[in-house]
Parts: sequence; C-alpha cells; structure tokens
Amino acid sequence: MTIKAPLQTADKLMRVLMFTMTLSMMSGVMFNLALPKISLEFHLTISQVSWLSSAYILIYAIGAVTYGKLADRYRLKDLVTFGLLVFALGSVIGLASQTFAMALVGRCLQASGAAVIPAMSMIIPLRFFPLERRGAALGMTAVGLAFGNALGPVVAALLISTLQWRWLFAVSLIVLAALPFYRKYLGNEQPVSSSKFDWIGGGLLGVTIALLLLSVTNGIWLLLSALLVLGLFIVRIRAAGEPFIAPKLFHNRKYTFGLTLSFLISGSCCSLYVLSPLLLTDVQQLPSIWIGFVLVPAAAAAALFGRRGGKLADAKGNSYVAYIASSLLLVCFVLLATFTSSSPLLIAVFLVLGNVGQSFIVIAVNNSVSRTLPADQVGVGMGMLSMANFIGQGIAIGLYSKAVDLGSASISSWNPLFGLGSGVIFSNIYVVLVGSQLIILALYYMSFGRQKRRLNATQPSVLSNI
Repeated sequence: MTIKAPLQTADKLMRVLMFTMTLSMMSGVMFNLALPKISLEFHLTISQVSWLSSAYILIYAIGAVTYGKLADRYRLKDLVTFGLLVFALGSVIGLASQTFAMALVGRCLQASGAAVIPAMSMIIPLRFFPLERRGAALGMTAVGLAFGNALGPVVAALLISTLQWRWLFAVSLIVLAALPFYRKYLGNEQPVSSSKFDWIGGGLLGVTIALLLLSVTNGIWLLLSALLVLGLFIVRIRAAGEPFIAPKLFHNRKYTFGLTLSFLISGSCCSLYVLSPLLLTDVQQLPSIWIGFVLVPAAAAAALFGRRGGKLADAKGNSYVAYIASSLLLVCFVLLATFTSSSPLLIAVFLVLGNVGQSFIVIAVNNSVSRTLPADQVGVGMGMLSMANFIGQGIAIGLYSKAVDLGSASISSWNPLFGLGSGVIFSNIYVVLVGSQLIILALYYMSFGRQKRRLNATQPSVLSNI
C-alpha cells in the first residue's frame, strides 16, 4: 500500500527518519568503546558488561519484527511516538544509573523503543514513495546508518575522555526533537489490517531469536533449545487462526531468498565496523581516539554515496547496484586479507570501498525484497527482513570474537598473497569473507538478477511494437 502523500512531505519525512536512524545507530555502537571503563567501575569482566551491547542487539532484533507486525494494525505515528518515548525513558534511567543492573535496564528500555526505527525505515519508503522513487528513499536510510557509524565512535571517545560513560545515554535524548515532525508528517493513515495480535507466536519467535544469539557464545545446548522452540513456533503459526506470521509468507520463494541474503550480508558486512577496531588495536597498536578517526572516512563516504546508490537503483535497476556493491566489497576484503598489517591509512582507504559497497548492497536487496511482498504483508515482511539483519549481525559478532580470541599463534595463512607480519587470524577471516561475498553474489543473481536480465531482453521487442 502506497499512501498518496505530497512528495514534498514524503521527502521531509525521510529527512526526519534519516536523523532518527543516525541517533539510533550511534546508540548501538557507542557503548562498545566504553566497555573497558564500565568493567573497571563495577569490577566485572568484559564478557559480563558486554551485555550492554548484546542485550541491545537482541531486543532490537525481536522488536523490529514486532513493530513491523504492529504497523499493519496501528497508525505509524502512534507506534513511532510510543517507541521514541520508551527510547528516551531508557536513556534517562541509564544516565541516572548507579549500578550495572540499572544501566542494563536503561539499555534494554532503549533497545525496546529504538527497535521501532529500523521497522519504520523499511515501511515508510514503501508506503510513502512510488515504486520508481523507492530506491532513492532507501538510499536516505543508508545515509542515516552511515552517519551513525561515523559519528558514534568519535562522539563516544570524546564523551568518555572528557566526561564519563553515562553521558553516552544523554545523546539518545536528542531523538525527542524528531517526535513533533513524525506526528506532523505521518498523518492519520488507516491500518491495513484489523487482525488480532498473536502474542503467543510473537513470544515463541522472540525466545527462538534470544536462544539462537546466546548459543553462539554459550554452547550447543542453547542452539538445540532454539531449534525446539522454533518447532513450537512453526506449529503455532500453522494452527493459529490469525498467526503472528502467516505461513504463506515463506511460500514466497523470492522473499525467503531475500531473507537469506539479508542474513549473509549483515553477517559479512558487520566485519567492517566490528573487526576493524580490533585490527587497528591488536595489529596497528592505535589508541581508541585514533581508531575512531580512522573509521570516519569510510562511514562518511558511505553517507556521501548512499543516496546516489538509491538513485542508481531507480534509474538502472537493483541488479546494477548490487553488482557494483559486490565488486567493491570483494576488492575491499581481498585488500584487507593481503595488507592486514600495513599502514592504518591504507586500512582506512580499503574500508571506504567496503562501506560504500555495504550501503549499495543493502539498498539493492531491500528494494528487491520489498517488491515481492503484497500490501497486507509489508509490515511483518520488512520487519522480518530487519530481524534477519540483526540475527546475522549478532551471530557474526560472536564468531568474529571467538576467532580473534584464538590469536594468530600456530595458524598458517590461507592467503598466498599475505606477506610476513602480524594479524594472520584477521587475514584468514577476510579470506572467508571473500568466499561469503561470492556466495552472496551468486544467490542474488539466482533470485533477482536473472529476472532483471529477462526483463531487459524483452524490452526491444516491446519498444518495436510501439
């Protein structure tokens, strides 16, 4: 369903959404730099205080699909209002926290509210923009993500060094400035569905996601438990009259391909901002403040080119943008695997290629998947897409951390081009990412690329008949 809003109003709404996404992304990444200080203050291990980040991702993933489902039943302006107020409440609690438990409660409330933002970032472009301008709208959401990735580490480093880590919560309070604009520009659109909300199905899905993410670092028993609960969830949605997710959604072959692609893309591309700080710390021996500045050019480039990628998708097709993105990511991972221990300046240049590629491929896949969904499944369908992103990211972060913890001792290089130097484990991870990117490219071609090619092949005969 596309809402017939004036184009000028829709563009203003996207600018507000871009601003909100920037703050949401900053909130997600800033605490990674503060974990050592929080660990010292509360006399906890890094793994214990890392729950401030892990819980955020976990609740974010569950909340994204929940808000997506609710968006089919309630007005967007009401959902956004609720989400942003809960986001701000969590920020206030975290800012006033005197114990780790209180800080964790604040962080969980932040995630519960902020999860409305990725859901809206998928739904608003679909509802407020016609098909021919949807790529440009999705490009603006990519710009917001890139700005958040760029500003988050720098702002965090400045606040931690000049004030204290609790002030990281205060940054998120700025999000309240966007609330009046959402109330104004979203209007009074009517819900597209009046079905009941399947809380049992939603709860089973949430437990499945939680157990799956926790199993990465806590053993196979949680994975088996996740599979058991997933089975119960499948039984539930098949038996319920109005299930949380209609089983027919998964009968859509292109949509399920899109979910798989989104999962793999998120898992591989999150290496650009998860592995990079570790690489710059362990191999290049850079202090935290300089790591933030090394990451800025890449995120700034993604912000600069993100909207252009969306316009390219509208003008030349999603496949065109996806192939450019895959090329950039392949070059980035090959260079990182080969010059792992080189100058931080070179690393910064390589990351520019990867971050631009990431923003392009996210636009292409999101735009391609959005076209496979009927109007009554847009909310939950795009919410599931966001959830797949966060699950892929959460699992990948756990795997990357485990791999780095193994260290480079007694590990041979898998890259024949890798020279002598430290960082063999990082080089090997990037070699694996090269392979994963080739798989992503093949899956995209199989699911969406061939259709575009067939469409192009029919155009001359159509034109000749005009």
